[in-house]
Amino acid sequence: MTTKELMALDQQYVLGTYGRNPIAISHGKGATVYDEEGNEYIDFTSGIGVSSVGYGNEKWAKAIYDQALKIGHMSNLYYTEPCAKLAEQLCTRTGMSAVFFGNSGAEANEGIIKLARKYSFDKYGEGRSTIITMKDSFHGRTITTLNATGQDMFHQYFFPFTEGFMYVKANDFSELAMTADDTVCAVMMELVQGEGGVNVLDKEYVKTVAEYCKKNDWLLLIDEVQTGVGRTGTLFAFQDYDIEPDGVSFAKGIAGGLPMGGFLVSEKARGALGPGTHGSTFGGNPIAASAALEVLSELDDQLLLEVREKGNYIAAAIHNMRSGNIKAIKGKGLMIGLELIGADAGQISQALAARGLLTLTAHGNVLRFLPPLVITIEEIDKGLAILQSLLGD
Repeated sequence: MTTKELMALDQQYVLGTYGRNPIAISHGKGATVYDEEGNEYIDFTSGIGVSSVGYGNEKWAKAIYDQALKIGHMSNLYYTEPCAKLAEQLCTRTGMSAVFFGNSGAEANEGIIKLARKYSFDKYGEGRSTIITMKDSFHGRTITTLNATGQDMFHQYFFPFTEGFMYVKANDFSELAMTADDTVCAVMMELVQGEGGVNVLDKEYVKTVAEYCKKNDWLLLIDEVQTGVGRTGTLFAFQDYDIEPDGVSFAKGIAGGLPMGGFLVSEKARGALGPGTHGSTFGGNPIAASAALEVLSELDDQLLLEVREKGNYIAAAIHNMRSGNIKAIKGKGLMIGLELIGADAGQISQALAARGLLTLTAHGNVLRFLPPLVITIEEIDKGLAILQSLLGD
C-alpha cells in the first residue's frame, strides 16, 4: 500500500487517540527504517525506547520463531521455561529477589503501587497508603497511574481518579520531608524523567530519599519503564545510584519490540503479594520471554559501555553545533533531551522527520532522542548531520 492509502485506511478504522506523523513505516535494519515508498529515516526513537536491539535483528527474530513453534502461550497456572529463566536473569543481574511479569509500563507501575500499599496494610493496617511522586513525572495512562503522574495536564477528563498521591519537586529533599505525613507508605520516582523533560535526578538526593524511606519503613519504588534495560548505560538506572529499591518497574525495551512489562521486588517486599493478590493473563508469555532473554544476552558489559560512549558522543557533537536554539543538553546514556529556545520542539521534530530523522518531544519544549541501543556511529552521524542542517549555524 502507498502511504496515502494506508493513512486513509487507518483513519477510517483506528480510534484517533494518536497524532500520527504522515509517514508509514514498512521495515528497518539496525537504527534505519524505511517507509512504504522506500524513503530512508534514521530512527532516534526506537518506538519510544522499545526496539532496544534494533530492527531486523535475526537472533531476536529466531528466538521468537523457535519458541512460537513450541508453544505460544500457556496459563500462569503452569510453569514455562522462558519465564523462569528470564526471572533468574533479571534477579541475578540486579540483586533483586523476585519478579512479576505483565504487558506494559502502566501495568508495571500499577503493580508496584499495589505492592507498596499491600506491604503497608499487612504491617500497619488501613490509613497508610499515600505514595509520594515527583512533579514532572510520568507513570502511565491508566486511571491510577495518571494520578500518580506529577503533571497537572494529565489530571483531566477521567474523574474520579484513584486517590492517595502527593507530589513534590524532584531534587528538593526538604520539600519531601515537609510534605510527608503519617499516611505515606512509599516514594515513587523516575531517575531520569523522560516524558517530563529528560530531567536527571541528583545522586545525593536519591540516596537521601532512599535512606529516609528505610528509616520510615516506606517502600522505595523506581519507575524504570523508560530508563531500564540498558537505556542509561547500566542494565537498570538504579544500579548507578548506589541504592536498594523495593520495587522496580520495567517495560519498553525488555522484549525488544514485543509487549512486555513487569516489576522486580526486594527480599523485604516479596512476601506482600501472594497467590490471588495480583495477576496478568499474558504475563510471562513464553514468546515475549524468549525475546527478552535474547535482548538480555545482547546487553552485555561491552554493549552497555558502548551505550554510555555513544551518549557522550551525541552530546559532544550537539554541543559543538553551538546552535542558538539549544538551551541545554540533558540526559544519561542513550536517553537524551535538547531543551530548545526560540523554536518549538514539536515543529522541529516534524521538520526533522521530513528530512529523514525521527525524533520525539518531551515536556518543557524538549526534543528527545531514544535511539536503538545498537545504533552505529555511522547512523548517529547521519542523524546528527540532519539535525545540524536544521539547527546548526
